[in-house]
Amino acid sequence: MNARRAVVAGVLPAAATLLLGGCGQAPAGRASGGPGPGTANVPEATTHTTVAGAPLDGAAAETDGLVVHPTAPVPVLDRPGGRTVATLPVQQLGGPTWVPVVESTGEWQRVLLPSKPNGSSGWISDRSGGLRTARTPYVVRVDLRDRRLSLLKSGRKAGSWKVAVGAAKTPTPAGRTFMLASLEPSKRTPSPLVLPLGTHSATLDTFGGGPGTVAFHGWPDGAVFGKAVSHGCVRVPGAALRALSRVPLGTLVIITG
Repeated sequence: MNARRAVVAGVLPAAATLLLGGCGQAPAGRASGGPGPGTANVPEATTHTTVAGAPLDGAAAETDGLVVHPTAPVPVLDRPGGRTVATLPVQQLGGPTWVPVVESTGEWQRVLLPSKPNGSSGWISDRSGGLRTARTPYVVRVDLRDRRLSLLKSGRKAGSWKVAVGAAKTPTPAGRTFMLASLEPSKRTPSPLVLPLGTHSATLDTFGGGPGTVAFHGWPDGAVFGKAVSHGCVRVPGAALRALSRVPLGTLVIITG
């Protein structure tokens, strides 16, 4: 598997702290390299941006595990050969950008984006040879009703745990998303690892100084598992966090309610 985890020890510690405070993040650094041609007036597709005109995903099906990483910023289009709505940067939150491919046609691949609105996707092409590809055998499923996270590997269950999900006023958003980044807080926090996803709180535009990014993270009080008590993040027990830490970036996460 080429899509290796980017566990960023000591990088963006404020981001990880804000995530644990309320599923928010500090501003991410700019990706290396310049924008692609014709992309000067469109945003980068990151957890901090809104991509207007991006096709919404709306599906809940698993894929074949194909994930892609741009080695240079690539244009994101609203349809194959259509209008450029964003650029996909090389990095996300200090680590490499890996996104899942959810549809293909010819040279074009539709990928999920980490931007608002939730479910944003876009079409990219490897005409310049700037995309690395890999396959992940994993899929993460979160059942909001049962408040359970299940990890599947090659179609077989590799683990299942009761988790804490968003409270009624700050629900965890349902839909198809992905493992966006991996952060190791350098300061004392409730979790040794924070795993941001490519989705945002359904009710909080901002929280704790960040854009309301949803994440998987640990929690020291096991009494919360099986309850709806968070600001939108999914709090997981230690065994689940260790298992998720081995899941490659770009892996599909399917949240159902």
